[in-house]
Formats: sequence, C-alpha cells, structure tokens
Amino acid sequence: MRSAILVPQGRLKGVEALSVRARCMKLDGSLILLTGALGWAGRGFLNAIFHGLPDCDPFRKPLNCRLRCFVEPGQDLSVMGGSSREVENIVGDLRDPSDCDRFCAGARDAVLFHVAGVVHPRNVAEFYSVNVDGTKNLLAAAARAGVRRVVAVSSNSPCGYNTSEGHFFDEEIPYRPYRHYGRSKMEMEKVVRSFYDAGRMETVIIRPAWFYGPRQPPRQTLFFRMIQKGLVPLIGNGLNLRSMTYIDNLCQGLLLAADSPHAAGQTFWIVDERAYRMEEIISTVERLLENEFHVACEHRRIRLPGVVADMAGVLDAAFQSFGFYNQKIHVLSEMNKTIACSMRKAREVLGYRPTIALEEGMRRSLAWVFQAQGKRKLL
Repeated sequence: MRSAILVPQGRLKGVEALSVRARCMKLDGSLILLTGALGWAGRGFLNAIFHGLPDCDPFRKPLNCRLRCFVEPGQDLSVMGGSSREVENIVGDLRDPSDCDRFCAGARDAVLFHVAGVVHPRNVAEFYSVNVDGTKNLLAAAARAGVRRVVAVSSNSPCGYNTSEGHFFDEEIPYRPYRHYGRSKMEMEKVVRSFYDAGRMETVIIRPAWFYGPRQPPRQTLFFRMIQKGLVPLIGNGLNLRSMTYIDNLCQGLLLAADSPHAAGQTFWIVDERAYRMEEIISTVERLLENEFHVACEHRRIRLPGVVADMAGVLDAAFQSFGFYNQKIHVLSEMNKTIACSMRKAREVLGYRPTIALEEGMRRSLAWVFQAQGKRKLL
C-alpha cells in the first residue's frame, strides 16, 4: 500500500476554471444516458444537470443536454425533481439485455453515466446479477449503439480497508475486496476495463467513498436518529479515519470524468478533501442538530470494544457464505475500520476540487431531512 500526502486544495479559479468549463461545455447539446437515476447518487446528479452546482465554478450553470434515464419498473418518477426539461425515461432491468438495447438505441457518441448498483441487496446473488451481469449487458448494448464514453461508479469496497494508520488508498492499490459487495464491484470494474482494453469504447471508473448529502435513503436518516438518541455504536476509540464523498463533490467528479481527454481508461478516487475520524463525524452531526436545528441530543455513545466489529465480521461472512445478507451486521463489521483514500490523481488529471466538507455537507443533509421529511423523523 502506497502512502499519499494530502495537500490543501482550493476551488478552481480564473483561467483554470474557464478552461475546465470550456472543455466540459462539450456536454451541452449532447445526449446523456443515466442509469440509477432515482437512487441517491442518481437524483443528486440529475439535480446537478438541471440546476448546476452552485459551489463549483465550472458547473454553476445547468447543462443544456438531452437526457435519457434508465428506471426500474414501479419507481416513482415524481422524485426526479422540478425541471421543465423533457426527460426520456426508459423502464427496464439491467439484467435484461433487450432492455439495455432499448435504453442505448440511437445513442451514437453519447456519454453514459452508469450510476446504478446494488449496495444492500435481498440476497448475495443480487450483487452479481446487477453489479456484474447488469454492467456487462449495459456496456455491450452501449458498444453496439456507438456510445462514446462510459463513466461507471464503483466503490471503495473493491480495495477493502486500510491496514495501517497514516496510509491512503491510491489508484494503484491492489484489489482486496471486502465481502461480496466488494467482490462484485471488483468484477464490475474488470468488466468496464475490458471494454476499454478491447477498443470498444472509452471508459472511466469513479470510486466514491461513503456518500452523504440531500435525498438520502432511510438508512442515513436512521444514523442521524441514532446519534440524536445516543444509540450510535462507537467501536474502539473512534479515531479510525473514513473518507466520505459529499454528493455534489461526486457530481463534479462525474462531470469532469465525462470529457477529460486524459481520463479514458483511468480510475479515480472521488472523495472529500480529507478523511474524517468516526468520532468527528458523529460529533459534527450532534453539534449541528443542537446548535442549528434545535434538536436536543443525548450526548451518549454505545462504546464497544473492537472485538464486537470482528465478531460481526465473522457473522457477516458466515451469512454471506450461505447466500444471505444482513445490512445491520455488515455495517457494524465496518464501524472500526479505517477506509481512507487520496484524491491526488483526480486533482492532477481531472482538475477535481471538492468544494463541500463535512460540516457544511451534514448541515445540508439535515436541512433536507427536516424539509422533506419533517422534524418528527428524528424525534
């Protein structure tokens, strides 16, 4: 594992910002294909397309592009967000090659953002049928249709967790997948890379870490509630580092990857400027709840020794070996792990500059929860 020294980053300014914006204006007028449009990351990306990224100079303005989204049967299209622009929605399943062909039909020279994936499935087999086989079907259809570039969202899980303090994952780190989710994302990355190696299309792999930000799923709201109620588990001393990715930072990385001339065939970590200690994450949410949202907190942690996470890991591995998946046990097994990544390559190659850090990101996350779901969700 190679160490990485993280240097201070700033916003793109002046000529540099104009250069990036001019390069990415090539997306204006283009056809953009998006999978996972109604998931957490997908909805954030739609918001970036419709309304721009107000904190990121090159992408302040909305993109003037044609948009086609791949949505699952039965999904609520109303959550796409307010925009008068016409969006073409293709209803289908990544596991069905004919649905992928319908989605990619007539998409020559388009850019495909493959954001869909299963994180917490009903069973282990779903990891592979969606994350691996679904990606194969999608990219095969995209190649037949003449799609120019695919930007595929992976995860930190193919690399597992850091084995020592002070070291950060870079893009050269060998695969060390954590459980079946990590293995499925590793196999997904290999599929994506194989299409580039065969000369069938340009591909870019984006690895975000722990997402946070508006439009979050119930599991993240539950995390906030556990902090407020004093029920959040803190395993070990709470000093383990976690890289996180605020949703707008991820969207910036995706847009930069779409048209950077040097990104084809590459992999990039897209994370916040620095990693955060687990105790810092919890205390930041706690402080914001009380000081800015006037929600009293219990100021308590359920402190557990590291062996608890180790035991959860044994149970998690046992369940998954029989094809079963338990989200709470899996998450508990990771709570004392250090998962820290370097964004140096993304900065140097893409011009990536994360503009939102933990406190402001969590502030916006909580504001969204209270606005969209009401304060009662946390009380």
